[in-house]
Amino acid sequence: MIHPSYVELMKRVNDHVVVGEEPVVNSRYSIVCATAKRAREIIDGAEPINIKDADKKKALSIAVEELYNGDLKILSDEEIEQKDKELANLKEDLSNDRYAYEKYLNTENTTVEA
Repeated sequence: MIHPSYVELMKRVNDHVVVGEEPVVNSRYSIVCATAKRAREIIDGAEPINIKDADKKKALSIAVEELYNGDLKILSDEEIEQKDKELANLKEDLSNDRYAYEKYLNTENTTVEA
């Protein structure tokens, strides 16, 4: 059995949600899908994020721990749309501006995800 439970994960993921807003995760299914997707990424070679002794753990356990620690964030549909727009703007900058790569690096260093 994997600890923490899905109920604890849901509480942790929704900690930042303001009262009255819809929670990002409101079902066990969302937690299972997010952790399974991340576990597949790890199996395919993605590096674990801030996990001690990750080489001794299974991919699913690493994914659950990343989610619980806040190193992995589940995005709402609105956040995904916003990230897609930012990415499209960066791609446009890269094709039009020879200094766009420096702008991109500066943007990456200042972006903070909750």
